[in-house]
Amino acid sequence: MRALIVGNSDGIGLALTRRLLGEGWQVTGVSRSPAPAAAGDAAEHHVVDVTSPEFARVLASLPGFDLAVYAAGVGDTLTSDLGVQTRAIEVNLLGAARMIEAVVPPMLAAGRGHVIGLSSMADGLISADAPGYAASKAGLTSYLLSLDAALRPRGVAVSAVRFGFVDTKMAKSPVTPFKISAEEAADVLLRCVRKRTALVSFPRRMAALTGAVGPALRLGARLRRG
Repeated sequence: MRALIVGNSDGIGLALTRRLLGEGWQVTGVSRSPAPAAAGDAAEHHVVDVTSPEFARVLASLPGFDLAVYAAGVGDTLTSDLGVQTRAIEVNLLGAARMIEAVVPPMLAAGRGHVIGLSSMADGLISADAPGYAASKAGLTSYLLSLDAALRPRGVAVSAVRFGFVDTKMAKSPVTPFKISAEEAADVLLRCVRKRTALVSFPRRMAALTGAVGPALRLGARLRRG
């Protein structure tokens, strides 16, 4: 089985890479930083920024995958430099869309495959502190769930995994309730791989505080009621 993990040089992506290698997967990683040494010929790695034109060229050069996981992400607090917020949207949302654009057609041709995007429970928030991050995750959840509705009947599952606080460089808030480790997050992702669940929110106590579903599902519910 072949897996692509975008954003696997540290944090959740690295933890998942190690777990998949341990289970016998062939893993290809893409990130803007070199990845730590992995297990022999089972892993290869490409250093490229997901916002650069080279990202699409690298993806186009790769073979088909059974699993593709978008784990890249950035998020910084609001300052007068709004370019930082724009970059959050470029990395968190547009980078994921570009990965999906590259990996889904071969999956559809094969009639099987699984795409996972790491979203966030911030997808349901109006954030004055990190508007670019919240907006990018809202868009990502909506896009993933919409694609799942379209592609799952054709054999390709698409999952949105919404985490709360994870103990990585992204966890910058001074208050991080129910924080989990990157290894625990990798466990959640492996369960998603096995069950092909469309929407995962973890930890559940955090989901209960922020709302169990993201804005995409709430909007859909409002439209159905209307």
